[in-house]
Amino acid sequence: MHKGTITIVGGGNLGGAIAEGLIDCGGVSPDRITVTRRRTERIAHLAERGLSVTSDNRAAVEGADVVLVAVEPSQCRAVLQELAPVLKPESQVLASTVAGVSLAEMAAVLGPELPVLRVMPNTAVAIGCSLTCVAAGDAPQPVRQCITELFEPLGRVLFIEEDLMQAATVLGACGVAFSMRFVRAASQGGIEIGFDAETAQLIAAQTVLGAASLLLTRGHHPEREIDRVTTPQGCTIAGLNEMEHQGFSSALIKGITTSFGKIAHIAHERDQ
Repeated sequence: MHKGTITIVGGGNLGGAIAEGLIDCGGVSPDRITVTRRRTERIAHLAERGLSVTSDNRAAVEGADVVLVAVEPSQCRAVLQELAPVLKPESQVLASTVAGVSLAEMAAVLGPELPVLRVMPNTAVAIGCSLTCVAAGDAPQPVRQCITELFEPLGRVLFIEEDLMQAATVLGACGVAFSMRFVRAASQGGIEIGFDAETAQLIAAQTVLGAASLLLTRGHHPEREIDRVTTPQGCTIAGLNEMEHQGFSSALIKGITTSFGKIAHIAHERDQ
C-alpha cells in the first residue's frame, strides 16, 4: 500500500482510471489523492468519491509525494513548465504517462535533480488488471520502489528500457482496444450461430479472460495451449485455419506495427 499523497495532473480517461484503481484496488484513501482538469465538472464523479479535484495544477502538486502527469503530448511541455517552479526535487517524485515525451525532454524542463520516470499503464488499471511498464532511467532504487508500490496493486509492473516505451504503449495500452475488437467480433460470430447479444459477449469475454489466465498462470507458449484444444479433423482447427486464410494473424500484426509507426510519427512531428 502506498502511504504518500498523490496528485494526478490530467483527469482524462487514463488519469481518471488510475485514480479509481488507487482507491478500489490500491488501498489509497480518497483524501490522499488530488486530480486536476481544466473543466472540473468532467471529473465530478471523482469528487463524489472523496477525491480533491481542482483546475489549479500548481496548487495541486505542492505537498504531493508523487506527481503523475497524464496529459496529452501536445500539452506536456506547457504543463511541465507550469509545474517546474513549485516542484521540490528533495521530496517529490514525478512520473509521466505521456506517450513520446522522453526522460531527457522532461529533465530539460524540470532540471536533473527531480526524480522523473515514465510509466505506461492501460485503462484496466481502474480494476487492478493493468500491465504497467516503467522506464526509470537512472532513478535510484527508493524511487523505483515508490512507483512499484503505487502500481503493483493495480496489476503487474514491468521495468523496461526507455527505448521500448513507444512499443509498450502500442502493445499494452492500445492493446486493450485491439482485444476489445476481438471480443466484439467473437460476440458477433456468437450471434450468427444462435446466441443473443448479451450471452454471446459474456461467453466471448470470459473465454478471453480464461485464455489469458492460462498463459499467465502456466507460462506456456500460446501454441501449446492451442494444441490442447485442437483435435484431428475437429472444429477448432477448421476455424483456426479459416481465420488464418482470411489474414487474422497478419492483420493483427500489421495493426500493431501501424500503430507503432503512428506513435513514432507523432513524436517526430512534435519534435520539429
